[in-house]
Amino acid sequence: MVIVPRDKPLIENLNSYYLNVPRLLEHYQGELGSGAIHFKSSSAEGVILFDNEEFVDGVCEHKEEKMTGRAAINFLMTSSSETNYVISIYQIEPERVYYWSSIPAARRIYEDLSAEFTDLDGLMRKMGTEKLTGYIEASISMGMENALIFYNHGQIIGNFYSWDEGELEVSKEKLNLLVEKTKKSGGTFHVSRISIAKGKKGAKTKKREEGPSTEVLTAMEELLGLFETILSPGKADRGEFNTLLKKRFLELAETYHFLDPFRGEFEYSNRKINFTGKASDEDLMKGIITAVRGMADNLGLATQFQTKSAAWFQEYDAKLKEFGIAH
Repeated sequence: MVIVPRDKPLIENLNSYYLNVPRLLEHYQGELGSGAIHFKSSSAEGVILFDNEEFVDGVCEHKEEKMTGRAAINFLMTSSSETNYVISIYQIEPERVYYWSSIPAARRIYEDLSAEFTDLDGLMRKMGTEKLTGYIEASISMGMENALIFYNHGQIIGNFYSWDEGELEVSKEKLNLLVEKTKKSGGTFHVSRISIAKGKKGAKTKKREEGPSTEVLTAMEELLGLFETILSPGKADRGEFNTLLKKRFLELAETYHFLDPFRGEFEYSNRKINFTGKASDEDLMKGIITAVRGMADNLGLATQFQTKSAAWFQEYDAKLKEFGIAH
């Protein structure tokens, strides 16, 4: 079950097959500042939460598998050009974005409360009085139907009902219906509390890194060009080098976020780098050298790369020592 923290979408019914989803997200990060993009197809459903600087979190259900975090984001991004997702865009206040992204780390504070002994209406009032930030889960008729009631500082900010097409809304009438269902059919309740990550709250205002120097960009162009020549000309001509490079960058995206192909900040073509992101000289050199060395190892070209790159490492020896990068 994927819960979408949504009101009326700003944009809806887009088909991912015809979209550049990374560029779409980049646009709405700048346009909205914070929000969510919802993906839905016959085989998968997911949501990516973002603020103006990064993808805050993601969740995805594909067949029997549920993914969260970077794994969910990568899956939705990579499959968007092949799967006909219906896409909708929602604007969400920054605090709410961090609220929804903190739900996977929620901690149970009450569990298996039976409707026979616990009145749901009374439980909801109690959680309001206790200023709960979290949610109540209601399981009705032995799990045949389910509902979620979300709280932020004691205020109900949304309700989800399994019988109501997954819409998230605040409705007194529907809450009353839920209470009646639990009285008539029985059920159990669980209450979970979440702690909104302080690091995520500060992400919007944190100081960003400056861009790399021309000297380091030139050095990285030379290194990538050098490694490209090790591959057969045929592979380079077919663009296989760029494919391998992006695959390796994706593997390193958790550490070197500026290399993430889906962010679109780093592009390498015709032996030239076009970099629009923010990264220090040290981080960029470490990221690319780590990527190239990993590719060389994976392709069985480590010895050739070491021989071919000896002069390059000698030329930039001072800079490499400054950043603690071994030859």
